[in-house]
Amino acid sequence: MDVKSATKAIRSGDTAPIYVLYGTEKYQIQQFTEMLKAQVIEEEHRDFAIIPYDLSETPIEAVVEEAETVPFLVPRKLIVVRDTSLFTAGKESKIEHQVDRLITYMDNPADYSTIVFLAQGDKLDERKKLVKIAKKQAVVLAFAPLSGEELIQWILKLAKQQEVSFEAGAAETLISYAGTGLQALSAEVDKLCLFAGKGGTIRRADIESLVARSTEQNVFALVEELANLRLEKALALFYELLKQREEPIKIAALIARQFRIMIQVKELGLQSYSQQQIASQLGLHPYAVKIAGEQARKFDAVRLRKILSHLSELDYQMKTGAVDKVLGLELFLLRLGA
Repeated sequence: MDVKSATKAIRSGDTAPIYVLYGTEKYQIQQFTEMLKAQVIEEEHRDFAIIPYDLSETPIEAVVEEAETVPFLVPRKLIVVRDTSLFTAGKESKIEHQVDRLITYMDNPADYSTIVFLAQGDKLDERKKLVKIAKKQAVVLAFAPLSGEELIQWILKLAKQQEVSFEAGAAETLISYAGTGLQALSAEVDKLCLFAGKGGTIRRADIESLVARSTEQNVFALVEELANLRLEKALALFYELLKQREEPIKIAALIARQFRIMIQVKELGLQSYSQQQIASQLGLHPYAVKIAGEQARKFDAVRLRKILSHLSELDYQMKTGAVDKVLGLELFLLRLGA
């Protein structure tokens, strides 16, 4: 079962006794958990019916005992368990957990309890017996990063819920300013919707005036301007970073990182890797891979390697004092833009 199907089932009243949630998108996991709370537990019962546990402090057998105990003053209970290593690889917990108690409970769960495990990892440890059984007896849901198109649709949907729309291309502009983190994007959409008002439209100019770019996003935009041979705009971004007291060595390192990603995306693309596979291989968001791929198409592989070599030499010169840091990076950008 996927997240969409699980959400639909919960909203129709078909709730599973055990959920295991994991993945890189912590914001989506949080949103799913909040939706589950809203659907399963009535608002007036939540103080008594929602019970949190942390397996770094509590043994799993205590959680099972809680699930087996008949609820007091409420029709059912929701047990939210923060898991440290029960379902994932990594350091073992300081507390000794009797995992067999949970495995036995999975065979015959109480119909008045729902347990939600929030696994602290990007993937489950498939070697563990508990994981194999959970995949048969529980609802196990992976929360992976949204693809480029999914991310844009997610932003548009968020605004639509507040009766606000985006002009064409404005959602992409928001991502270029705020990045791909869902929590940050959600906060920025809320702010922009308040500015636009119900029935309003969010325009690119609104985003440019209301959303602050991070250093990483500024460098990302700088490389984008260079890739499109817009030297004046690239230099304007560079001077803006200097005004923000960013260290030139750090700026050069971030530029080098972006060009390195472009080389990797280009090479993996030539090996017929999909956007999602490249993102997984490089540990990047699919949208970042999409943009890096578009940037990489404007350079051949030989030139990309030469640029990285020049950046490596510049880094050495700046750190040894052979060149003024600002002047050295400025000359690099001028040569690259030319």
